[in-house]
Amino acid sequence: MKPWVKVALVTALFAIPAMALGKVIWPPAPGGPEPSAGQFPFFIFLALFEAVTFGLGVSFLLFGFAPLRRAVGATWRAWAIYLSVGWFLVSWWPHDNLHIHNGEDLQGLLYIEYGFHVTLMIAGIVLAYSLLTMLRPGDAGTQTAGATPARVR
Repeated sequence: MKPWVKVALVTALFAIPAMALGKVIWPPAPGGPEPSAGQFPFFIFLALFEAVTFGLGVSFLLFGFAPLRRAVGATWRAWAIYLSVGWFLVSWWPHDNLHIHNGEDLQGLLYIEYGFHVTLMIAGIVLAYSLLTMLRPGDAGTQTAGATPARVR
């Protein structure tokens, strides 16, 4: 089976239930705002996009480590990138649903902000560091001592 077929199947296998179960697992907070008729399609599209991204994240977590390790080489860097990208992809579905479920509870909002936003910031830092440390000297605008800049052709 071709890799893209496996990814598509796993993505659908997780995205479809995620779309159907979001409001079941995390019902909206009582008294929360209701979208207008004009807003409703945009919320449906957002929920669909989050569910598909969740499915793609699961696919990445299932199939992405081996090729990433072959490309990156260093085990610590491969794990850091793998986990960061996986979290970037899977976190949107529970994150958005928890916001709807939480309602106006400020303590719950703090848990959501720290549990998702801060961890996504850390994942961004990990990705930036990992990618920058993979560059050769000169690729990031720095040079090694005594090196001359490459000429533009």
